[in-house]
Amino acid sequence: MKKLALTGIAALTIISCTTTSSTTQNTSQNKTVGDNISDNQLMDKVQKDALKYFWDYSEPNSKLGRERYHEDNIYPDNDKHVITTGGSGFGLATILVGVERGFIPRKEAVKRLTTMMDFLAKADRHKGAWSHWINGETGKTVPFGKKDNGGDLVETAFLTTGIIQVREYFKNGNAEEKALAKKCDELWKGIQWNWYTKGGEKVLYWHWSPEYQWEMNFPLQGYNECLITYILAASSPTYSIDAETYEKGWTRNGTYLSDKEKYGLPMFVKHNGAEEYGGPLFWAHYSYIGLDPTNLSDKLIKNYFDLNKNQVLIDYKYCVENPKQWKGYGENYWGLTAGYSRNKDGGVGYDAHFPQNDHGVITPTAALSSFPYTPKESMDFLRFMYTQKPEFIGSAGPYDATSIHYDNWTTPRYLAIDQGTIAPMIENYRTGFLWKLFMNAPEIKQGLKKLNFKSEKYNIK
Repeated sequence: MKKLALTGIAALTIISCTTTSSTTQNTSQNKTVGDNISDNQLMDKVQKDALKYFWDYSEPNSKLGRERYHEDNIYPDNDKHVITTGGSGFGLATILVGVERGFIPRKEAVKRLTTMMDFLAKADRHKGAWSHWINGETGKTVPFGKKDNGGDLVETAFLTTGIIQVREYFKNGNAEEKALAKKCDELWKGIQWNWYTKGGEKVLYWHWSPEYQWEMNFPLQGYNECLITYILAASSPTYSIDAETYEKGWTRNGTYLSDKEKYGLPMFVKHNGAEEYGGPLFWAHYSYIGLDPTNLSDKLIKNYFDLNKNQVLIDYKYCVENPKQWKGYGENYWGLTAGYSRNKDGGVGYDAHFPQNDHGVITPTAALSSFPYTPKESMDFLRFMYTQKPEFIGSAGPYDATSIHYDNWTTPRYLAIDQGTIAPMIENYRTGFLWKLFMNAPEIKQGLKKLNFKSEKYNIK
């Protein structure tokens, strides 16, 4: 499902499914972990579990990430080979975590990653960008919507972050690894970022279609999850944008700043359509799989880490306050973001959860992917899930949607775009591994300098 960077989140349409609420049928996976398990063992476990989504349940031909995987086997047959571009980018990062931690063999990973890059090189591209969904058997664009049948620049950005991380990880390796890195480099250089300014407007656009051209008409303006798109577009060695496009487009000429606070925490920016509490928590995750917010600043934001940390803490404090009195909400059970949801009839839908759109559904990726910002609160959630709520855990980690309020309702299903941020963001908390790969890429450093970002950690001045 698409994580919409809405100018007004309230306009989000819930995508309904015809299924009813259910709990997992795979009871062998649902044994409670002992209370004596250490924090490091718990982080290892959830990282290994999330890796299974992209290693064991990948699309068979392309080896990229499926849009969804349902343990209850309820999804349309034609979805089995639908791969998701952005989720696959998070999957690349997840696989690198698996290699670095010894969860999967390096040689096997190189072979699989090579298959992925070869597939992406032959798949449909639209001025270098990939579509939101791609058929994993044919490489053809699968329309996300009637007019959304061309390039998706934001999903392409999430994918490209992973591609650059793969390149950086293997570029000094053996001959096979260097060949993989070269394939990654060629894919990255083929994306025509500046095309997506619609003829030179000082803003990037999300979509372009050969059939419908610019009819989707969705400019990327802050603040939401799309910052990384501007970073990559400015960093491109072949089709880059200038700093003015970032300033006029993303920052809206600086007007996206906010002096509002919630729970005594400054928000710093206006969250599109969610200015009171901040948006869904994936806004603090997607751009930051590679972009290290630690003491990162630009002309307008003094510290991106504080921006993200405050957004997460506001969400956390809202759940602890629990103004709607949902059963279960509290210090061990919190986190609102987009994902599967519970419809009024008890069936499964999709929604962008955040404090102003709270339906009693907790999405585990929200707290788990927030580890860099809220390590204690995220660990409390992780420990609670694995030691107290085995019914919420499946073969690839916590299920996408849960609700204690509705009699421990869950749905035994996963989405790539949610499961894919868990292992990378936990690893960034533990070691900064993926941040270092991305931030030390030469083009990224140059792009950040172009946009007047500063980071002493990476010698960006």
